[in-house]
Order: sequence, then structure tokens, then C-alpha cells
Amino acid sequence: MPTGRSTVKAVATEAEIRTFKGQDRALRAGRLGTAGLLLSVLAASAPLMVVAGVMPTIFGVMGIEGQPLLFVILGVVLALFGIGYAEMSRHVHNAGAFYAYIARGLGPTAGACASLVALVAYSAMQVGVYGILGFEISGLLATYLHTQVAWWVPALLAVAATGALGWLKIDLNAKVLGVLLLIECALVVVFDLAALGKPGPEGLSLSAFDPAGLGGAGLGTALCFCIAAFVGFEQSPVYAEETSKPHIVVSRVMFLAVGFAALFFALSAWALSVATGPSRVTRAAADAGPALLFDLTQSRLGAGFTDVLHVLFVTGMFAAMLSFHNVVARYAFAMGREGLLPARFGRTNPGTGAPATGSLLQTVVAALVVLAFALTDGSPAGDPTAPVLHLFTWMGSVGALGVTVLMAASSFAVIAFFVRRGAAGAQLWRLVAAGLAGLALVGIAVYTVKDFAVLVAAEKGSVLSWVLPAIIGVAAVAGLAHGLVLKARRPEAHARIGLGNEAFRLDQAAEAEPGA
Repeated sequence: MPTGRSTVKAVATEAEIRTFKGQDRALRAGRLGTAGLLLSVLAASAPLMVVAGVMPTIFGVMGIEGQPLLFVILGVVLALFGIGYAEMSRHVHNAGAFYAYIARGLGPTAGACASLVALVAYSAMQVGVYGILGFEISGLLATYLHTQVAWWVPALLAVAATGALGWLKIDLNAKVLGVLLLIECALVVVFDLAALGKPGPEGLSLSAFDPAGLGGAGLGTALCFCIAAFVGFEQSPVYAEETSKPHIVVSRVMFLAVGFAALFFALSAWALSVATGPSRVTRAAADAGPALLFDLTQSRLGAGFTDVLHVLFVTGMFAAMLSFHNVVARYAFAMGREGLLPARFGRTNPGTGAPATGSLLQTVVAALVVLAFALTDGSPAGDPTAPVLHLFTWMGSVGALGVTVLMAASSFAVIAFFVRRGAAGAQLWRLVAAGLAGLALVGIAVYTVKDFAVLVAAEKGSVLSWVLPAIIGVAAVAGLAHGLVLKARRPEAHARIGLGNEAFRLDQAAEAEPGA
């Protein structure tokens, strides 16, 4: 039995954890409050990119007239998911949120599997945005400065800028993200009000919320696209170690983010429908593509507003990239701290408290992927649509599938966690909500894989329809194999998966034992 002194010693302070064995092994606590965390996670959804890029695709390519209702339905599903996920966040504070929760519920080996899936999925989503960012900046330079620049040049500059900000304090990052996000959302709301105030030829119609509008062969793929639009809310537990009062702030931010995204996107999709006419929106979106929003603002709000919107489209994408970059860096940090990656990834920058090595890893990966797509671009000048159709669409779809799978697994992990603790009765309604959300998310994942060719605009039978979703499958198998190897060769490291700082508190308790 430990002595009274050792019991006191076992309760480690944050400073002791950071300097344990001479290494920075914990993120800086108290950096983020409710507002800072909310802005950080909402930035990942890139509202303007969703309205200008995702919504026209769902209307035009997938033919879903009832897209506004789809956002409402998914908002309900993700709110159900959030009930169990938020309760879990009160018990587990770990920067590797998804895999930590899965490890604590379904076991360390399952956690190792989920850790690599999370790293690959969020990396894919972050890298994919560089394609559309480079394409948009290249177009702006050609339009306003009459300068031809290949898309990959601004993309690589954005990689460098994102990497530099990733080394800085998270509260500074939150301020950058917050300012960009607020301006971006304000401009979209201005368009929404203008569209509803000056509707198209069919008037102010609510037919977009009619369930009949959800019919069509593209429903499964539309669900995945909409899930991608919500991505960000589930990242709040990643910052639990850096928030003040994480047991309150994390769950509060999660529900605020889901509610805001569902309302904001449903309203904006409805505004697009009303502006063109509900019966005409699919044809208009198919013809205009991502230019749909800008064409509508041009006719209602003028060229000046549209020019500003183009600029904010770029800054919004940059905010999304920075948000995803921060998440990937923290997953790498958590994995390094627990032995799933080399130990150097589990250390922070002494000056800023940021997970510096994880940030560097993501910067290098992003640069290599952008360069790979640039080198395989078919024409000497570069196909202007390649970064959008390939880098953005392919990587974004892979990432969305991975996050959907992780959310489904986390839902079942929440149930297992509380059942193991003998708290199933007290948490019954939360576990029922988690089960319903898990089943719905499994269904969405199955539909996504089945219709992946539509997601990536590939022909039926194309090798891309199975190679791209197989990236998530390969990551899962590799993570599972890594977990089994750890269990066999380093059982002590395997047992620490998902524990985060708790593992270091246990280490200190062991060192305080007599004779240790």
C-alpha cells in the first residue's frame, strides 16, 4: 500500500506532468475558453466553402432538392451522437479524442486501430483543402492582377504559413480562426437575407423541406458530403487538455457547434433554393457548379460584395486548413506520448506549448502530397480543374469516410465504457442515444462506400471507387496490427493507450512507492 506521502505525490500537477523525466509531455492547460474553442472547431467546417462548394455539388451532381432538410436530419443524428460523446468527454481528457474514447471503451487494440484511422482521415481532409485553395488563389491572381500562377504555388505557400502558425500558441491560433470565421459567416448571412428578401420566380417557398425532395440515386453520397460539412464539432475533446474547466466547456461547445452548423447550413441551402427556385436549383447548380453562389450574389448584392466574398472564400479555407492542422498535430502528440508513434512526437514546444513535432509531420505530409499532385498534373500549364476534381474531392471524400467510421465506433465505445463501469442504468438514455447514432452512422458509412464512385466523380467500375476508400481500410488494418504487436512485445505500452496524462500520474505514483 502506498504511504500517505506517496498518495499525495500521485496527484500530479500540470507542471509536474510537463516536466516528468525532463520532457514536455503535456499540452498547456487553460489556453482556451468556450468562445475560443467554439471558434476553433467551427473553423474546420469552413462555412463559405460548404455553401459555395458542397451545396452546389449536392444540388447539381446528386440531384437532392431537399438538401436543407438533409442538414436538419443530420443535425439530429449528430446531436444524438454528441449526447454520449459529450458524457465521455467528462471522464476522459485526451488530445487523441476518438482513439482514446475507443480505447477506453473497446480496448487498447481497438484504440490503436482508431488512432491511425484518425491520423489519416484528418490529414486527408486538411491536405485536400490545399487543392481548392490553390485553384481559387490562382484564379484571383489571373482575374485581378492578370498574372498566371500554377495552383500548386499558392498551395505550397499556404502549407508553409499553416505550418508556421501550428508552432504558435493555440490561443493565438484561435484568435486568427475566430476573426476569419466571424467575417465569413456574416457575409453568408447577408446573402441569405438578400436571397430570402428577393426570391426567385417561385417565391418564398418551403418545398425544400418536403421529405419528397430527398429522393434520388445520390442520397447516400449526399449524406457523406453533409457529414463532411459538419466535421469540426467532434474535435472539441481534442483540446480538452488545453481548456479551462474541460468537463463543462467541451460538451457545451460540442452542442453549440452542432446546433449552429445545422441551423446555418439548413438556412443557407434554403436560401440557395429560394434564390433560383426550388424546381430549378438542381439544374442551376449543375450548370454553374461552385460559381452558383457568386452568380447569385453578383445579381443581388453587386460586384463589390462578390469580390469580397471571393477573398473570404480563400481566408475561410485557410482557417479550415489551420483547424485541421491543429487537430492532426494533437493526435500525433497523443500517439507519441502513448507509444503509438516515436516518443519525439509526444513532446511540446517549450516556448508555446504547441505539439511541435506533430505540426512538422503534418506540414511535411501536406507538402509532399501537393507536390505529388502537381507533378502528375497532365498539361504543361496545369489542368485548372485538377486540384478541385482530384486533390480536393479525393482527399476530402476519404477523410469524410474515415471520420464517419470513427464516430460510429465511438458511439459503441461509449456504451461499452459505461457498461464496464457498471453505470449503464444511470446513463441509460445517453447509451440509447449513442446506439441510435451509431447505427445511423454505420448506415451512412455503408452507403458512402457503395456509392464512392459518385463521390469522386469516377466512372462506374473505376479503380478509384475501391482504391480511395481502401485507404481507410488499410489504415485500420495497419493500426490493428500495430496494436497487436504492442500487446505482444510491449504490454506496458499497450496498456497505456488512451490514458494520456493519467498514465504519467500512475508513473509518478509508482515512483513514490517505497523501494521504487
